[in-house]
Amino acid sequence: MKLFVRDLTVIDASYLCQQRGMVGESWILDVVMSGELNEMSMVLDFSRVKKQIKQIVDEYVDHRLIVPSQSDAIRTAATKPGYATVDLLRGDKSLHLHCPEQAYCFIDDSEVTIESVTRHIHKVLEGKLPENVQGLELTLRPEHIPGPFYHYSHGLKKHDGNCQRIAHGHRSPVELVINGQRDTALEQQWAERWQDIYLGSTEDECVLSELNLSSLAANVTEQTHHAFRYTAPQGEFELAIARSDVEMISTDTTVELLAQYIAEQVSTSVASGSTIEVIAYEGVGKGAMAATVGQLKA
Repeated sequence: MKLFVRDLTVIDASYLCQQRGMVGESWILDVVMSGELNEMSMVLDFSRVKKQIKQIVDEYVDHRLIVPSQSDAIRTAATKPGYATVDLLRGDKSLHLHCPEQAYCFIDDSEVTIESVTRHIHKVLEGKLPENVQGLELTLRPEHIPGPFYHYSHGLKKHDGNCQRIAHGHRSPVELVINGQRDTALEQQWAERWQDIYLGSTEDECVLSELNLSSLAANVTEQTHHAFRYTAPQGEFELAIARSDVEMISTDTTVELLAQYIAEQVSTSVASGSTIEVIAYEGVGKGAMAATVGQLKA
């Protein structure tokens, strides 16, 4: 007998890639379980499936930075109790972090793919399900997005949940409606502008010398890298990332403020008096809307 649950949860995370750097991603998780019926004539109660598996995935994978520990470009080291440095070596676009260990998800693979993350989730779930569950099939898939989308990473230090981690992200569509009509050309411009971007808040920026990074970050400079540092309820978070991979925002980077930021940016390129509506998503099926008017003089 098999039991399936589609859209069980969404994993919003970022991962490290030697070619792309830090990549924000959103994956939908589907689950199929097989096994003998229990005393209730069920393989597993639906409510229990959703709670048990979702809780495990949320704890060990969601809102973390996924690190392919077998990659030749990755270096990791434990520091003070509960903390570790992670370095991604990619020439002048190297990336360096010092964070609580719970901010990372280390997978035993050379690169992060849907397949390698699926294998990791399988390992995480081993031994944590009821004995009558004999088989487990996991499917990770991206949301089908018919229009433009971008991959962004960020951290929200004021958040009381896992969004406070400095390097997590999303794969998100954006809809720009000008005078009541979708403007796909503008949407594509933003998809390209924020492709594999880190959205940094000016409030969190510091100088590189304030960061407690590994010796592999010794050659980065203020000219090549942005430095970010903050303390949140889960601990101290530090990041050095290439300036070319960052867009600085003067506010926090919540989806509400990102929608407003996009609206303000678009207003300078749209004819004065035109109505502008921005529908910005944070991962799958959720987001914020902001409206303004064009400011461009004829």
